[in-house]
Amino acid sequence: MVLRGAPEAVLGREEAAEAGPRHAREQPRRVAKPAIDRRLVSDETDTTCPQQRRPAMHEHLEAGFDGRHRPIVTYASVRTAIRYDRLPTERTNRASRDLDRLSPRGIAALMNREDARAVRAVGRVGRDIAAAVELIVSALRRGGRLFFVGAGTSGRLGVLEAAECPPTFGTPPARVQAIMAGGRASVFRSREGAEDDAAAAARAVRSRVRAGDVVIGVSASGVTPFVRSALVAGRRRGAATVLVACNAISERAAGADVVIAPAPGPEVVAGSTRLKAGTATKLVLNTLTTASMVRLGKVYGNRMVDLKPRSRKLRARALRLVQELAGVTETRAREALRAAGGHARLAIVIARTGLSARAAAGALRAHGQSLRGALDSARNPGGSPAADRTSAGNTGRPAGGSRRSAPNTGRRRRGPRTATPRRVQLTGSARASARRRAPSRAGPSRSRR
Repeated sequence: MVLRGAPEAVLGREEAAEAGPRHAREQPRRVAKPAIDRRLVSDETDTTCPQQRRPAMHEHLEAGFDGRHRPIVTYASVRTAIRYDRLPTERTNRASRDLDRLSPRGIAALMNREDARAVRAVGRVGRDIAAAVELIVSALRRGGRLFFVGAGTSGRLGVLEAAECPPTFGTPPARVQAIMAGGRASVFRSREGAEDDAAAAARAVRSRVRAGDVVIGVSASGVTPFVRSALVAGRRRGAATVLVACNAISERAAGADVVIAPAPGPEVVAGSTRLKAGTATKLVLNTLTTASMVRLGKVYGNRMVDLKPRSRKLRARALRLVQELAGVTETRAREALRAAGGHARLAIVIARTGLSARAAAGALRAHGQSLRGALDSARNPGGSPAADRTSAGNTGRPAGGSRRSAPNTGRRRRGPRTATPRRVQLTGSARASARRRAPSRAGPSRSRR
């Protein structure tokens, strides 16, 4: 994947502001400690330099609505040290204690078993993923945007997600963005110290995020200062917030509306969170973006109908989409794509309904760009899509598909064929005459049968 030419909207230009950490001036009044899970921290009095307070995280001040300056990530009179040894992602894995003695085949088998744990861990947080999807869909429907914020491997996974949404789902590049600790250069070359720059995260969020957006912080440990600061700044900007981590942490401690915390366990190589934690994180991010775009109508059935056909492979895929979903020949599919300017979703409506490009675009707009809604409406004008799906199609029969499904009005149909003759009383001679005439009538009738 080459991101050197990635759109500005994906990563923005926060790297200029993140050249190095800047220490904000201290406040004379007493300030609160950052909200961090108490199981992961220990309080130690800093005796190395009694005249100077040393921060666990960089401090950044932001003006509140009342004009006062509040700390986003603050100093404390007592240094707060994160107990990294208590993080599951930092512990050693007993299953891989003899890793250096295994053969290549043994290493591969071990890693495969451990990766399966990551998949199961993601399955256990499905409820939290669904809650985050609802937040994202609600925001995007109202014109909001989605931001992934992270450092290191977690940040690169966010960049990847943001870069893949436009070609997969046809979203504008500015709709899904990424904020990477250390800026654009950190995508290609690791800058480990950038994850501690909380002030840079606050500046980046303050300059790009607005009310109605969604900020998703991605941090394997869940305590990365860059990510935690971005979430706090996002909430202050009026954005919804989500934290994706691989350590258990509460919403209150994380400062997020939703926390998604799969627990894949210690890594095969202790502390290398690009392994199981990275796999679990990628699965979560895949689900967040895919489920959100499906709910927004970017998918018809299981086909991505908003793809951008800018390569040979994608042009061939768009042609197949129109052929298969519209049920037309290749020639007709090409004509529809040409009329639609290469937009597969619009071409499907044109080919399947026979509408002009302008009328087809209007049908899509009327149904919130939903392909299913536009096609259902074209098949059943004036009716509901649900009623149309139960019909038998264009067969001229009632919706049940059988003549017997016609409604029974309770009245006998009238007509010469169904009229019942009135019974009359015949005399003896009349009955004998009728019997003599009956064979001559029945004969031709049997021959016709």
